[in-house]
Amino acid sequence: MIFERIAPEQHDTLDGVPEPSETPRLIGHAQAAGMLAAAYRAGKLPHALILAGPHGIGKATLAFHLAHHLLKHPDFAAAPEALAIPDPASSLFRQIATGAHPSVLHLTRPANDKTKSFKTVLTVDEIRKVSRFLSMTSHDGSYRVVIVDPADDMNTNAANALLKNLEEPPARTLFILIVHAPGSLLPTIRSRCQMVRLTPLAPDELMAVLEGIEPPPPEDPAARAALAERAGGSARNAILLTQYGGLEIAGALDALVAAQKPDIAGAHRLAEAVAGRDQGIQFDIFNRRALDLLSAAASEAAIAGDLARAKTLSEAWQEALNTVSEAETYNLDKKQHALTMIDRLNSVMRM
Repeated sequence: MIFERIAPEQHDTLDGVPEPSETPRLIGHAQAAGMLAAAYRAGKLPHALILAGPHGIGKATLAFHLAHHLLKHPDFAAAPEALAIPDPASSLFRQIATGAHPSVLHLTRPANDKTKSFKTVLTVDEIRKVSRFLSMTSHDGSYRVVIVDPADDMNTNAANALLKNLEEPPARTLFILIVHAPGSLLPTIRSRCQMVRLTPLAPDELMAVLEGIEPPPPEDPAARAALAERAGGSARNAILLTQYGGLEIAGALDALVAAQKPDIAGAHRLAEAVAGRDQGIQFDIFNRRALDLLSAAASEAAIAGDLARAKTLSEAWQEALNTVSEAETYNLDKKQHALTMIDRLNSVMRM
């Protein structure tokens, strides 16, 4: 089946993979979806929600399905008990998917005209669109929905600007904040939103998502089980692992870190593999795996009661996160960044 994209391209768009706004089927999260549908039907939907959970599990897809439900059934008392299933052929679905619906505002990282790519943060100029959006009367008296995706990407100025909008929202307005790490948000923002925590997809749910994407997941049950375990319940992770060399990149980095002696030649091969001009996704996979290794090691040390090592690894994780951010923000030499990251991992993991 040939996939036709109708949604605007985002900073994390993957070829051949639908954006959340153009995904007609919500897989997983049945309990959360049912709770939100029931709250709306009872007239008790809060004015602001945080959909929290790991990256790539369907948080934004749930947000767009909820927006579709509210606009399809503006009379909450007559709304069905379950979220409406979008019809891809309907004008409502296509308007929301293309970003043309006047009652839905989707805020994410904007384009960077200088680099012909996307900015590394969700800027205050994007958040300022909320005030203009809410100043306009809803065309049919229905809800207006603001989706911030992800709210983790807001810089300080953007977060403060959003806080002002959350303090006194107009009636029949819903803010949905997509959040990978709730701790990254201002406490004042968290206090004004209802938290809905979403869990990683179960293996069968994960495979159901992948079945609709080319190429489909492996047929071998053992290979499927290994993929599900490595992906951690994230459909995005699974796609990156199978279609963008993620398994090979993660395996190579793991081997370099686990080696008894530094493998300089291997480090250079991996750095070159993720640092090419068209290797942006591979570079991101490399960075995410490096951060995951530090995070997992810190957790293991804490569980084992080695608090000093846990503290050292946690500090190394924060330092690595800052380094990744600087590399993206200032477009630093990617190969040198990868080599430096490998060296840091080797040093701190062997302590």
